[in-house]
Amino acid sequence: MLYTLISILLLFWVIGLVANVGGGFIHALLVVALVVFIFNMITGRNASV
Repeated sequence: MLYTLISILLLFWVIGLVANVGGGFIHALLVVALVVFIFNMITGRNASV
């Protein structure tokens, strides 16, 4: 689930860079997803729950 979210946000981020759509909102979501991913990696929790 988490990897799917990160993949979708990365896709939207690339589209936002190319088409200049979404502004900082996509970047903020990408940062939030990255922070959650790193937190899950550090704590060792299973992301598929």
